[in-house]
Amino acid sequence: MIKFPYGISDFYKLVTGGYFYVDRTDRIPLIEEMGDQLLFLRPRRFGKSLLLSMLENYYDVAKAEAFEQLFGHLAIGRNPTPLRNQYLVMKWDFSVVDPQGSAQEVKRALHDHINAQITIFAQRYQDVLKFPVRIDEGNAIASLESVSGTVRQSPYRLYLLIDEYDNFANEVMMSGRSKSRADYDDLVSSEGSLKTVFKAVKAAGSGGGLDRAFITGVSPIVMSDMTSGYNIAKNIYLKSQFNDLCGFWETEIAGALHQIVAECGFAPEKAAEALTMMRTFYNGYCFSYDTDDLVYNPTLALYFMDDFQERCQSPYNMLDSNFSMDQAKIAYVARLPNGKRLILDAAQDETPVSVSRLEDRFGVAKMLAATHDTRFLASLLYYLGVLTLGGWTPHGELILQIPNLVARRLYLEQIQQVLLPDSLDQEQGRRAAKALYQMGDMQPLCDFVEQRYFKVLDNRDYRWANEMTVKTAFLTLLFNDTFYIVDSETALERGYADLTLIVRPEMRQYQLLDILIEFKYVKLGDEGLSGEQARRMSTAELKELPHIQRQLSAAEKKLQNYRASLEAKYGEKLRLQSYAVVALGFDRLVWQECV
Repeated sequence: MIKFPYGISDFYKLVTGGYFYVDRTDRIPLIEEMGDQLLFLRPRRFGKSLLLSMLENYYDVAKAEAFEQLFGHLAIGRNPTPLRNQYLVMKWDFSVVDPQGSAQEVKRALHDHINAQITIFAQRYQDVLKFPVRIDEGNAIASLESVSGTVRQSPYRLYLLIDEYDNFANEVMMSGRSKSRADYDDLVSSEGSLKTVFKAVKAAGSGGGLDRAFITGVSPIVMSDMTSGYNIAKNIYLKSQFNDLCGFWETEIAGALHQIVAECGFAPEKAAEALTMMRTFYNGYCFSYDTDDLVYNPTLALYFMDDFQERCQSPYNMLDSNFSMDQAKIAYVARLPNGKRLILDAAQDETPVSVSRLEDRFGVAKMLAATHDTRFLASLLYYLGVLTLGGWTPHGELILQIPNLVARRLYLEQIQQVLLPDSLDQEQGRRAAKALYQMGDMQPLCDFVEQRYFKVLDNRDYRWANEMTVKTAFLTLLFNDTFYIVDSETALERGYADLTLIVRPEMRQYQLLDILIEFKYVKLGDEGLSGEQARRMSTAELKELPHIQRQLSAAEKKLQNYRASLEAKYGEKLRLQSYAVVALGFDRLVWQECV
């Protein structure tokens, strides 16, 4: 049985414990070639801590005797670099620094953490250090200077690993407290505590005993704000050779799934079914301009495989609960000027979000500015891991897109909070969706959208919208990854279906319907009507309107083709109900079931 290291970021424990490990040690020579002080960015829970732990075990002089045990079976073990086990390694993890309290209290927490790590460092290497390290309890900068002096007197040099360098600063910035801007400035200003720490790291790298530093984080925001405090790090996070440094390839996942399927006693095709689920929900990340190769989120992949192995079926909830806090990050962007509109834009598939390039030098002052352009906001969503690189437009602009279904769920939940903040309304929407899932009754859902969503959509913020916005409104109500693989713009043989809800394989034992919906939009002016006139008309009268009739007919023809493709793919197990839904402005909905 495979041991999946979900939640384990200790390389030593992972290897010696016989856990599943995707080997990326072949990148160590490439990392060495990049430079001495490197910055590597990836979204939260994307394997950065395990990467640092692997580097720590490789370079640590104290782990030299364990090299064969740890690396002998891996790529780097067959061809190690001259720098293996040649460093005194110190590691800081800023995710454990408490961001609460005043600027002075945050400074105290930062210095306490660094001092604690320096103490561990001094104890670990006391046999190779000629002079003791002096710990200044009130000033970690002085403690670091003592480390530098002591290391210079030894035959070794220092390798500093900093994990989540921006975590606690981002928490301060995104806390929503009225004084958060002042607190953040106190961290990164010319004499701010965080900037002072990085000034000391920079000084240590200039003849102070520090030979190399590898820094991970989520975004370049904090680094941008520190400017001259630490302007020597080389950014490697967009380089194609590191696109998969913290991700999984599909081939690496497929082998594990085949073993699980065999242990569960399933037919081999069950592995392909599970892989399709994982591809839909977890694949889709790209972190380089120079490749279109996609990787899986490693933490989500391990979450799935661990649960699949334990229960011999896919997880009940495809979104790991530890990722739920990412919705707060989307909510933060939605609160920024023009952020709400971008969130809605990103959730729609017809026109992808495109920018000239990723923003890489922006700070909190710009984040808190009165307005934001698309490039700024979309870049922020990219660094947060809820947009990813998606190729190029015909005009040479960079496409940013939602990577997969778990990320799309976060968008839809946030859009629902924006458009439908009342919990009672949300419950009514869930009941309307249930009527469609269980009985194939579209009317309660259309009534709900008319009575609740249209009142929100029909204002100056949304007048640019069309049927794509109506489709997104339906998606926020119908998205249910417990029951369904929910997708919009599903590729079928003869085109793209607007919205499909295909029952998950393990949920087919229940009385749930597969749903296929095609949306159309008619402007009020096309029918020569005002909103008030449209609202007074009966459904029968609306269906007699010429533009409505044409759109219903066009939708029905598309649905017939889509239905044939889905039935060919899924066979008799499909319980498909298909619907044409036409919006007349943001006032009325007309629908019909199509057989």
